[in-house]
Amino acid sequence: MCGKESLMRVRPVTIPLDTRALHCTGVESAKNPVEKIHSGEVAMRVALLTGGGDCPGLNAVIYAAVKKGINHYGDEFIGFLAGWRGVLDNNWIPLTLDGTDGIQLKGGTILHSSRTNVKKVPGGIEKVQEVLRANGIDALIALGGDDTQSVTLALSEHGIPSVGVPKTIDNDINGTDTTFGFDTAVSIATEAIDRLHTTADAHNRVIVCEVMGRDAGWIAYASGVAGGAHVILVPEKEIDIDHVIALIKYNYDHGKHYAIVVVAEGCHLPEVGQVVNPDAKLDSFGHARLSGIGEALASLIEKKAGYETRSVNLGHTQRGGVPTAYDRTLGQRYGLHAIDMVHEKKWGRIAVLHGLDITDIPIKEAIATNRRLDRRFFDVIADLEAKV
Repeated sequence: MCGKESLMRVRPVTIPLDTRALHCTGVESAKNPVEKIHSGEVAMRVALLTGGGDCPGLNAVIYAAVKKGINHYGDEFIGFLAGWRGVLDNNWIPLTLDGTDGIQLKGGTILHSSRTNVKKVPGGIEKVQEVLRANGIDALIALGGDDTQSVTLALSEHGIPSVGVPKTIDNDINGTDTTFGFDTAVSIATEAIDRLHTTADAHNRVIVCEVMGRDAGWIAYASGVAGGAHVILVPEKEIDIDHVIALIKYNYDHGKHYAIVVVAEGCHLPEVGQVVNPDAKLDSFGHARLSGIGEALASLIEKKAGYETRSVNLGHTQRGGVPTAYDRTLGQRYGLHAIDMVHEKKWGRIAVLHGLDITDIPIKEAIATNRRLDRRFFDVIADLEAKV
Protein backbone atom coordinates (compact mmCIF):
# COMPACT_ATOMS: atom_id res chain seq x y z
CA MET A 1 0.00 0.00 0.00
CA CYS A 2 1.54 3.31 -1.00
CA GLY A 3 1.64 6.39 1.19
CA LYS A 4 1.77 10.15 0.80
CA GLU A 5 5.43 10.08 -0.23
CA SER A 6 4.33 8.63 -3.58
CA LEU A 7 2.82 12.01 -4.42
CA MET A 8 6.37 13.37 -4.86
CA ARG A 9 7.00 11.36 -8.06
CA VAL A 10 8.61 13.06 -11.05
CA ARG A 11 6.07 15.06 -13.04
CA PRO A 12 4.16 14.74 -15.33
CA VAL A 13 2.64 11.31 -14.68
CA THR A 14 0.58 9.15 -17.00
CA ILE A 15 -0.76 6.01 -15.33
CA PRO A 16 -2.07 3.16 -17.46
CA LEU A 17 -5.48 2.04 -16.32
CA ASP A 18 -4.38 -1.58 -16.12
CA THR A 19 -2.00 -0.65 -13.27
CA ARG A 20 -4.54 1.38 -11.34
CA ALA A 21 -4.80 -1.19 -8.55
CA LEU A 22 -1.20 -0.35 -7.61
CA HIS A 23 -1.78 3.40 -7.61
CA CYS A 24 -1.87 5.42 -4.41
CA THR A 25 -5.07 5.16 -2.31
CA GLY A 26 -6.82 3.01 -4.95
CA VAL A 27 -10.53 2.56 -5.45
CA GLU A 28 -11.10 1.78 -1.78
CA SER A 29 -10.08 5.31 -0.74
CA ALA A 30 -12.90 6.73 -2.83
CA LYS A 31 -15.36 4.48 -1.02
CA ASN A 32 -13.90 4.82 2.45
CA PRO A 33 -12.12 8.18 2.94
CA VAL A 34 -9.71 8.06 5.87
CA GLU A 35 -10.53 10.05 8.97
CA LYS A 36 -7.72 12.52 9.69
CA ILE A 37 -7.10 14.80 12.63
CA HIS A 38 -8.11 18.03 10.90
CA SER A 39 -11.11 19.74 12.46
CA GLY A 40 -12.88 16.39 12.59
CA GLU A 41 -13.43 16.52 8.81
CA VAL A 42 -13.30 13.51 6.49
CA ALA A 43 -10.21 13.89 4.30
CA MET A 44 -10.75 13.51 0.56
CA ARG A 45 -8.72 12.91 -2.57
CA VAL A 46 -9.52 15.80 -4.88
CA ALA A 47 -8.67 16.40 -8.54
CA LEU A 48 -8.45 19.81 -10.24
CA LEU A 49 -8.31 20.77 -13.90
CA THR A 50 -8.28 23.93 -15.99
CA GLY A 51 -10.23 23.87 -19.27
CA GLY A 52 -10.68 26.24 -22.20
CA GLY A 53 -8.59 29.36 -22.69
CA ASP A 54 -6.08 30.20 -19.99
CA CYS A 55 -6.27 33.41 -17.99
CA PRO A 56 -4.39 35.18 -15.19
CA GLY A 57 -5.61 33.97 -11.79
CA LEU A 58 -6.00 30.26 -12.52
CA ASN A 59 -2.92 29.42 -10.47
CA ALA A 60 -4.26 31.51 -7.59
CA VAL A 61 -7.38 29.32 -7.47
CA ILE A 62 -5.31 26.13 -7.52
CA TYR A 63 -2.98 27.45 -4.81
CA ALA A 64 -5.77 28.41 -2.42
CA ALA A 65 -7.81 25.23 -2.89
CA VAL A 66 -4.78 23.02 -2.31
CA LYS A 67 -3.51 25.02 0.67
CA LYS A 68 -6.81 25.03 2.52
CA GLY A 69 -7.63 21.50 1.49
CA ILE A 70 -4.40 20.13 2.93
CA ASN A 71 -4.06 22.40 5.96
CA HIS A 72 -7.69 22.43 7.09
CA TYR A 73 -9.18 19.20 5.76
CA GLY A 74 -6.19 16.90 5.38
CA ASP A 75 -6.98 16.34 1.70
CA GLU A 76 -4.75 14.98 -1.04
CA PHE A 77 -4.72 16.59 -4.50
CA ILE A 78 -3.85 15.76 -8.07
CA GLY A 79 -4.14 17.98 -11.14
CA PHE A 80 -5.17 16.61 -14.51
CA LEU A 81 -3.10 18.10 -17.34
CA ALA A 82 -4.57 19.87 -20.38
CA GLY A 83 -8.13 20.09 -19.12
CA TRP A 84 -10.60 17.31 -19.88
CA ARG A 85 -8.08 15.73 -22.24
CA GLY A 86 -5.90 14.95 -19.23
CA VAL A 87 -8.77 13.11 -17.58
CA LEU A 88 -9.48 11.07 -20.71
CA ASP A 89 -5.76 10.24 -21.03
CA ASN A 90 -5.31 9.66 -17.27
CA ASN A 91 -2.46 12.18 -17.32
CA TRP A 92 -1.90 14.04 -14.07
CA ILE A 93 0.57 15.49 -11.60
CA PRO A 94 0.47 15.54 -7.79
CA LEU A 95 -0.40 18.85 -6.16
CA THR A 96 1.37 19.43 -2.85
CA LEU A 97 2.02 22.41 -0.59
CA ASP A 98 5.63 22.62 -1.75
CA GLY A 99 4.71 22.18 -5.39
CA THR A 100 2.09 24.92 -5.40
CA ASP A 101 3.86 27.44 -3.15
CA GLY A 102 4.10 30.79 -4.95
CA ILE A 103 2.13 29.81 -8.06
CA GLN A 104 -0.52 32.42 -7.25
CA LEU A 105 1.97 35.02 -8.49
CA LYS A 106 2.21 33.47 -11.95
CA GLY A 107 0.05 33.80 -15.05
CA GLY A 108 -1.26 30.95 -17.17
CA THR A 109 -1.91 27.61 -15.50
CA ILE A 110 0.53 25.03 -14.18
CA LEU A 111 -1.99 22.40 -15.27
CA HIS A 112 -2.09 23.60 -18.89
CA SER A 113 -5.36 23.59 -20.79
CA SER A 114 -7.25 22.45 -23.87
CA ARG A 115 -10.65 22.79 -25.51
CA THR A 116 -11.69 19.16 -25.14
CA ASN A 117 -15.36 18.29 -25.11
CA VAL A 118 -15.91 15.02 -23.22
CA LYS A 119 -19.51 14.93 -24.47
CA LYS A 120 -18.28 14.65 -28.08
CA VAL A 121 -16.00 11.70 -27.30
CA PRO A 122 -17.68 8.27 -27.71
CA GLY A 123 -18.01 6.85 -24.23
CA GLY A 124 -16.40 9.99 -22.82
CA ILE A 125 -18.48 10.23 -19.65
CA GLU A 126 -17.85 6.57 -18.85
CA LYS A 127 -14.13 7.02 -19.52
CA VAL A 128 -13.98 9.93 -17.06
CA GLN A 129 -15.80 7.84 -14.46
CA GLU A 130 -13.32 5.01 -14.96
CA VAL A 131 -10.24 7.25 -14.64
CA LEU A 132 -11.53 9.01 -11.53
CA ARG A 133 -12.40 5.68 -9.94
CA ALA A 134 -8.99 4.25 -10.83
CA ASN A 135 -7.27 7.14 -9.09
CA GLY A 136 -9.46 7.04 -5.99
CA ILE A 137 -10.87 10.51 -6.65
CA ASP A 138 -13.60 11.61 -4.25
CA ALA A 139 -14.34 14.97 -5.91
CA LEU A 140 -13.45 17.02 -8.97
CA ILE A 141 -13.01 20.81 -9.16
CA ALA A 142 -13.20 22.13 -12.74
CA LEU A 143 -11.94 25.64 -13.53
CA GLY A 144 -13.34 27.00 -16.77
CA GLY A 145 -15.92 28.96 -18.71
CA ASP A 146 -19.35 27.96 -19.91
CA ASP A 147 -18.04 25.25 -22.27
CA THR A 148 -15.92 23.61 -19.58
CA GLN A 149 -18.76 23.88 -17.08
CA SER A 150 -21.20 22.27 -19.49
CA VAL A 151 -19.03 19.17 -19.17
CA THR A 152 -18.87 19.57 -15.37
CA LEU A 153 -22.66 19.69 -15.29
CA ALA A 154 -22.98 16.58 -17.46
CA LEU A 155 -20.60 14.68 -15.20
CA SER A 156 -22.47 15.81 -12.10
CA GLU A 157 -25.74 14.62 -13.63
CA HIS A 158 -24.09 11.23 -14.14
CA GLY A 159 -23.27 10.99 -10.46
CA ILE A 160 -19.67 12.22 -10.55
CA PRO A 161 -19.05 14.48 -7.51
CA SER A 162 -17.92 17.74 -9.11
CA VAL A 163 -18.06 21.50 -8.64
CA GLY A 164 -17.08 24.44 -10.82
CA VAL A 165 -15.08 27.65 -10.64
CA PRO A 166 -15.92 30.32 -13.28
CA LYS A 167 -13.05 31.33 -15.53
CA THR A 168 -13.08 33.72 -18.49
CA ILE A 169 -11.48 37.06 -19.22
CA ASP A 170 -14.67 37.92 -21.13
CA ASN A 171 -16.49 38.26 -17.77
CA ASP A 172 -19.64 36.84 -19.33
CA ILE A 173 -20.58 33.92 -17.06
CA ASN A 174 -24.12 34.32 -15.81
CA GLY A 175 -24.71 34.73 -12.07
CA THR A 176 -21.33 36.14 -11.07
CA ASP A 177 -20.39 39.80 -10.89
CA THR A 178 -16.75 39.34 -11.86
CA THR A 179 -14.54 36.51 -13.06
CA PHE A 180 -10.83 36.41 -12.24
CA GLY A 181 -8.65 37.34 -15.21
CA PHE A 182 -10.99 40.10 -16.35
CA ASP A 183 -9.24 42.83 -14.37
CA THR A 184 -5.87 41.81 -15.78
CA ALA A 185 -7.18 41.74 -19.35
CA VAL A 186 -8.73 45.19 -18.97
CA SER A 187 -5.51 46.57 -17.49
CA ILE A 188 -3.47 45.23 -20.41
CA ALA A 189 -5.94 46.55 -22.99
CA THR A 190 -6.11 49.95 -21.29
CA GLU A 191 -2.33 50.30 -21.30
CA ALA A 192 -2.30 49.46 -25.02
CA ILE A 193 -4.98 52.08 -25.73
CA ASP A 194 -3.02 54.66 -23.73
CA ARG A 195 -0.04 54.04 -25.99
CA LEU A 196 -2.12 54.18 -29.16
CA HIS A 197 -3.21 57.71 -28.34
CA THR A 198 0.31 59.07 -28.75
CA THR A 199 1.15 57.34 -32.01
CA ALA A 200 -2.27 58.08 -33.52
CA ASP A 201 -1.86 61.74 -32.59
CA ALA A 202 1.65 61.87 -34.03
CA HIS A 203 0.46 60.67 -37.44
CA ASN A 204 -3.06 62.14 -37.47
CA ARG A 205 -4.48 58.66 -37.87
CA VAL A 206 -7.50 56.67 -36.83
CA ILE A 207 -6.42 53.51 -35.01
CA VAL A 208 -8.83 50.65 -34.46
CA CYS A 209 -7.97 48.45 -31.48
CA GLU A 210 -9.52 44.95 -31.48
CA VAL A 211 -9.97 43.34 -28.07
CA MET A 212 -11.41 40.02 -26.95
CA GLY A 213 -15.12 39.46 -26.33
CA ARG A 214 -17.05 36.88 -28.34
CA ASP A 215 -20.61 37.53 -27.16
CA ALA A 216 -20.15 40.20 -24.51
CA GLY A 217 -18.36 43.53 -24.67
CA TRP A 218 -17.07 43.84 -21.10
CA ILE A 219 -13.40 44.23 -22.06
CA ALA A 220 -14.18 46.68 -24.87
CA TYR A 221 -16.43 48.68 -22.57
CA ALA A 222 -14.10 48.83 -19.57
CA SER A 223 -10.83 49.39 -21.45
CA GLY A 224 -12.45 51.80 -23.89
CA VAL A 225 -13.88 53.96 -21.12
CA ALA A 226 -10.71 53.79 -19.01
CA GLY A 227 -8.49 54.46 -22.03
CA GLY A 228 -10.50 57.40 -23.35
CA ALA A 229 -11.45 55.80 -26.66
CA HIS A 230 -13.53 58.01 -28.92
CA VAL A 231 -15.62 55.09 -30.22
CA ILE A 232 -16.47 51.92 -28.29
CA LEU A 233 -18.15 49.03 -30.11
CA VAL A 234 -19.58 45.95 -28.35
CA PRO A 235 -21.22 42.72 -29.61
CA GLU A 236 -24.50 43.52 -27.88
CA LYS A 237 -25.20 46.22 -30.50
CA GLU A 238 -24.76 46.05 -34.25
CA ILE A 239 -22.27 48.57 -35.57
CA ASP A 240 -23.76 51.73 -37.08
CA ILE A 241 -20.93 52.67 -39.44
CA ASP A 242 -22.40 56.09 -40.21
CA HIS A 243 -22.44 56.93 -36.49
CA VAL A 244 -18.86 55.70 -36.12
CA ILE A 245 -17.68 57.93 -38.95
CA ALA A 246 -19.63 60.89 -37.55
CA LEU A 247 -17.84 60.51 -34.21
CA ILE A 248 -14.45 60.32 -35.90
CA LYS A 249 -15.23 63.31 -38.12
CA TYR A 250 -16.22 65.29 -35.01
CA ASN A 251 -12.70 64.80 -33.65
CA TYR A 252 -11.07 66.00 -36.85
CA ASP A 253 -13.40 68.98 -37.08
CA HIS A 254 -12.76 70.07 -33.49
CA GLY A 255 -8.99 70.23 -33.23
CA LYS A 256 -8.11 66.62 -32.40
CA HIS A 257 -6.79 65.15 -35.62
CA TYR A 258 -6.88 61.51 -34.64
CA ALA A 259 -9.29 58.98 -33.16
CA ILE A 260 -9.15 55.74 -31.21
CA VAL A 261 -11.79 53.08 -31.91
CA VAL A 262 -12.10 50.06 -29.60
CA VAL A 263 -14.01 47.09 -31.00
CA ALA A 264 -14.74 43.67 -29.46
CA GLU A 265 -13.83 40.69 -31.63
CA GLY A 266 -17.43 39.45 -31.59
CA CYS A 267 -19.02 42.62 -32.97
CA HIS A 268 -21.20 42.35 -36.06
CA LEU A 269 -20.30 44.41 -39.11
CA PRO A 270 -23.23 45.53 -41.25
CA GLU A 271 -24.00 42.98 -43.99
CA VAL A 272 -21.06 40.86 -42.80
CA GLY A 273 -21.76 39.78 -39.25
CA GLN A 274 -18.97 38.40 -37.09
CA VAL A 275 -15.56 38.20 -38.73
CA VAL A 276 -14.02 34.73 -38.43
CA ASN A 277 -10.64 33.31 -39.31
CA PRO A 278 -11.31 31.59 -42.66
CA ASP A 279 -8.52 29.05 -42.14
CA ALA A 280 -9.54 27.97 -38.64
CA LYS A 281 -11.74 24.96 -37.91
CA LEU A 282 -14.56 24.94 -35.39
CA ASP A 283 -13.41 23.88 -31.92
CA SER A 284 -14.90 20.86 -30.14
CA PHE A 285 -17.68 23.05 -28.72
CA GLY A 286 -18.66 24.34 -32.18
CA HIS A 287 -17.11 27.81 -31.92
CA ALA A 288 -15.45 29.55 -34.85
CA ARG A 289 -12.22 31.42 -34.19
CA LEU A 290 -13.06 35.12 -34.28
CA SER A 291 -10.38 37.44 -35.55
CA GLY A 292 -10.03 40.32 -37.96
CA ILE A 293 -12.91 42.68 -37.30
CA GLY A 294 -10.43 45.42 -36.37
CA GLU A 295 -8.74 45.19 -39.75
CA ALA A 296 -12.05 44.97 -41.60
CA LEU A 297 -13.44 47.98 -39.75
CA ALA A 298 -10.28 50.01 -40.35
CA SER A 299 -10.53 49.36 -44.07
CA LEU A 300 -14.21 50.38 -44.07
CA ILE A 301 -13.50 53.61 -42.15
CA GLU A 302 -10.69 54.62 -44.49
CA LYS A 303 -12.82 53.84 -47.54
CA LYS A 304 -15.90 55.71 -46.34
CA ALA A 305 -14.32 58.63 -44.46
CA GLY A 306 -10.99 59.09 -46.21
CA TYR A 307 -8.92 59.20 -43.00
CA GLU A 308 -5.70 57.19 -42.84
CA THR A 309 -6.59 54.26 -40.60
CA ARG A 310 -4.64 51.43 -39.00
CA SER A 311 -5.68 48.47 -36.85
CA VAL A 312 -4.16 46.64 -33.90
CA ASN A 313 -5.34 43.25 -32.65
CA LEU A 314 -4.31 42.72 -29.03
CA GLY A 315 -5.19 39.04 -29.21
CA HIS A 316 -3.69 36.74 -26.61
CA THR A 317 -1.62 39.46 -24.96
CA GLN A 318 -4.79 40.23 -22.98
CA ARG A 319 -4.76 36.86 -21.24
CA GLY A 320 -0.99 36.57 -20.83
CA GLY A 321 1.40 37.58 -18.08
CA VAL A 322 0.98 37.84 -14.34
CA PRO A 323 -2.42 38.56 -12.77
CA THR A 324 -3.19 41.88 -11.13
CA ALA A 325 -3.42 42.05 -7.34
CA TYR A 326 -7.21 42.03 -7.64
CA ASP A 327 -7.24 38.86 -9.75
CA ARG A 328 -4.80 37.12 -7.41
CA THR A 329 -7.03 37.92 -4.46
CA LEU A 330 -10.28 37.04 -6.25
CA GLY A 331 -8.84 33.80 -7.59
CA GLN A 332 -7.79 32.71 -4.12
CA ARG A 333 -11.24 33.49 -2.71
CA TYR A 334 -12.78 31.32 -5.44
CA GLY A 335 -10.35 28.51 -4.62
CA LEU A 336 -11.11 28.64 -0.91
CA HIS A 337 -14.84 28.50 -1.57
CA ALA A 338 -14.44 25.66 -4.07
CA ILE A 339 -12.80 23.32 -1.56
CA ASP A 340 -15.48 24.22 0.98
CA MET A 341 -18.13 23.32 -1.62
CA VAL A 342 -16.46 19.93 -2.01
CA HIS A 343 -16.64 19.21 1.71
CA GLU A 344 -20.21 20.46 1.85
CA LYS A 345 -20.98 18.14 -1.09
CA LYS A 346 -22.48 20.92 -3.20
CA TRP A 347 -22.22 18.87 -6.38
CA GLY A 348 -23.28 20.47 -9.64
CA ARG A 349 -22.77 23.99 -8.32
CA ILE A 350 -20.33 26.74 -9.24
CA ALA A 351 -18.68 29.40 -7.10
CA VAL A 352 -19.79 32.98 -7.88
CA LEU A 353 -19.16 36.52 -6.68
CA HIS A 354 -22.25 38.44 -5.52
CA GLY A 355 -21.27 41.93 -4.43
CA LEU A 356 -18.51 41.33 -1.90
CA ASP A 357 -19.53 37.76 -1.10
CA ILE A 358 -18.37 34.51 -2.66
CA THR A 359 -21.26 32.08 -2.79
CA ASP A 360 -22.49 29.44 -5.26
CA ILE A 361 -25.30 28.70 -7.69
CA PRO A 362 -26.30 25.69 -9.83
CA ILE A 363 -24.01 25.26 -12.85
CA LYS A 364 -27.12 24.90 -14.99
CA GLU A 365 -28.08 28.47 -14.08
CA ALA A 366 -24.59 29.81 -14.74
CA ILE A 367 -24.36 28.43 -18.28
CA ALA A 368 -27.99 28.99 -19.29
CA THR A 369 -27.14 32.35 -20.85
CA ASN A 370 -24.29 34.81 -21.20
CA ARG A 371 -23.95 37.81 -18.91
CA ARG A 372 -23.95 40.76 -21.27
CA LEU A 373 -23.87 44.53 -21.23
CA ASP A 374 -27.23 46.24 -20.85
CA ARG A 375 -28.69 49.72 -21.10
CA ARG A 376 -26.80 50.99 -18.05
CA PHE A 377 -23.48 50.47 -19.80
CA PHE A 378 -24.71 51.62 -23.20
CA ASP A 379 -25.69 54.87 -21.51
CA VAL A 380 -22.18 55.33 -20.09
CA ILE A 381 -20.69 54.91 -23.57
CA ALA A 382 -23.24 57.29 -25.12
CA ASP A 383 -22.74 59.92 -22.41
CA LEU A 384 -18.98 59.94 -23.03
CA GLU A 385 -19.31 60.17 -26.80
CA ALA A 386 -19.23 63.43 -28.72
CA LYS A 387 -22.68 64.77 -29.50
CA VAL A 388 -23.01 64.38 -33.24
